[in-house]
Amino acid sequence: MELTRKNIADLILEKLSANKNIYREEFLQSGRINSCVIDDLLPQDIAMKIYSKFPSPEEMKTYKSLRENKRIAAQMDLYDSLLEEIVFAFQDERIVKIVEEITSLEEMLPDSNLYAGGISLMATGNFLNPHLDNSHDNGKENYRVLNLLYYVTPEWKEEFGGNLELWDNGMNSKQRTIHSKFNRLVLMITNKTSIHSVSKVVTDGKRCCVSNYYFSKKPAESHEYFHVTSFYGRPEEPVKNVLLRLDAFLRQGIRRITGKRIVETKHIYKKEKE
Repeated sequence: MELTRKNIADLILEKLSANKNIYREEFLQSGRINSCVIDDLLPQDIAMKIYSKFPSPEEMKTYKSLRENKRIAAQMDLYDSLLEEIVFAFQDERIVKIVEEITSLEEMLPDSNLYAGGISLMATGNFLNPHLDNSHDNGKENYRVLNLLYYVTPEWKEEFGGNLELWDNGMNSKQRTIHSKFNRLVLMITNKTSIHSVSKVVTDGKRCCVSNYYFSKKPAESHEYFHVTSFYGRPEEPVKNVLLRLDAFLRQGIRRITGKRIVETKHIYKKEKE
């Protein structure tokens, strides 16, 4: 089978449709950040092939600061075409529709510009501190409402790190860990309380992920809101927490006053025709 975005989307749709009600029940559980896990998303050989096409860490952009240490790529035409096909398979209108049915989030829009999406890689020492994602898209026109994370590193064990952490009850309670298991898709709401992080990678190797965000004119909550990406220190990082909270406060204030970012994002897919 030719691995086009349509053919890959056909397979994803088949998987999501088969157990839609189970995923919906998991996603809508109360008392926690809305999320669900879909294991064995694609045939194993296809997932392996996607992993094999990931670039080396040196070929990706590094984000390194107090907030994070990771490798990302959104300029998909620089890499093997299969990576672009899998990213955009999640943007097929049929996939968006069934994900709406699973999550009860309405009128969602995929993002062809891959603002904060694309592919990511985490190797030894890489991490992502607890944070709330920016509430809107790059143009502040639509709400960011759902994160789709597809993990493709074979034989990646939970003790290796690089796992998604959901802080269901805020930073004063223990986080819930979702293993970044091979061929696993995670759906996670993004709203005013969806604090999440990625644990530090503590082994050799690379934890690879295909990422998408869906947006909507409607917020994921019952009222309107706005916030910049806001980071926190982990419970064992009190000094770092003070610095990161001050950073978020300043950036939020500047954005409200000027309507502009301090630094323009480069995490976006710039198409040649644009």
